[in-house]
Amino acid sequence: MPPAPGDREARRKDVSEAVWQVLADKGFGGLTLRAVAAVMGGSTGMLMHYFPTKRALVTHALDLLEKDTAERPRRDRPAPGLATVRAMLLDILPLTPGDTARNRIWVSSWDLSLADDGLRAQQADRYTRLRASLRPPLETARDLGELPADADPGRLAATAVAFVHGLVVQALFDPAHFSEDVQTTLLDDFLASLTAPRSGPAPAG
Repeated sequence: MPPAPGDREARRKDVSEAVWQVLADKGFGGLTLRAVAAVMGGSTGMLMHYFPTKRALVTHALDLLEKDTAERPRRDRPAPGLATVRAMLLDILPLTPGDTARNRIWVSSWDLSLADDGLRAQQADRYTRLRASLRPPLETARDLGELPADADPGRLAATAVAFVHGLVVQALFDPAHFSEDVQTTLLDDFLASLTAPRSGPAPAG
């Protein structure tokens, strides 16, 4: 007999919490039905009522991770323009234990996403949305004169995401050399480089 809707929803919440615990402890590489069942003290057969395949479990885990990322505490946006861009990029970096754990899980998911067309498309969509979220404050920064008048906000958003995620990876692999202060300084240097006047063609003669 299937569980009542309320019981099923409560059980699914328990499963979600167990999935999150496995992700935090072992990353996506260790995410299996057996591992989740062990955390819950149940059987893989029970879990298959909710996730009939490993892919269904992974998809749910990515949804959980995206929800947790979206709901994490954010820094105040101190002023329009580059100050807001800075705050948004600081929110991505592994500067706290919680952000470090979240980034470790995201990075561990990349291998699975690259191997699955559907998951890869979902990940590409997440990056598209991240870049889109950076465009408005970059446009504002250009309008305020913080960026060159010919700056392309779309291109700068892509550059900023590439920079900050590269910094995330280095900080995760080598935290001793990429402390909170170092990450913040590198980010500030990167933002300062965006404000530099663009060099024009060399003068004739």
